[in-house]
Amino acid sequence: MTETRITINGSEVTTALDERTSLLDFLRDHVGLTGSKKGCNQGACGACTVLVDGERINSCLALAVQYDGRSITTVEGLERDGELHRLQAAFIEHDGFQCGYCTPGQLCSAIGMAGEAERGVPSNVTADIGERVVTLDRNELRERMSGNLCRCGAYNGIIDAIEETFVTAVAR
Repeated sequence: MTETRITINGSEVTTALDERTSLLDFLRDHVGLTGSKKGCNQGACGACTVLVDGERINSCLALAVQYDGRSITTVEGLERDGELHRLQAAFIEHDGFQCGYCTPGQLCSAIGMAGEAERGVPSNVTADIGERVVTLDRNELRERMSGNLCRCGAYNGIIDAIEETFVTAVAR
């Protein structure tokens, strides 16, 4: 057992953990935050995506003890003072979910993706990887979100919501 201190959605959690506990299992079973889903448990579906210091990761592939002293944001931490994050509101407006199972991972991934684009991190379809500014068109958004699967096929609504939230916000 290893004593681990992680800030989760702004609150510090200190606990003794088995070193083999995944971050996903820690969040769900030890902290009670069940928004992040266990889909494939192999890092292939993105349902477990959370933000670590603003970077998106698949929490099923990470050991909780690796994140000692770090800050984790889950889907439960996106709202502020009872107000939905603007991306959450856009998902509702654009029908960016059907069953909702993938939605927490999609939301966290999209927020992390927007941060990557702001920092100029290229994707596989970025036209000029030497440019420090990434243009988030629909093709770029689809590529950057390709690690998050939706078995219901709500991709058009998901991309519409992300585009409205991040692309139009950048264009203003």
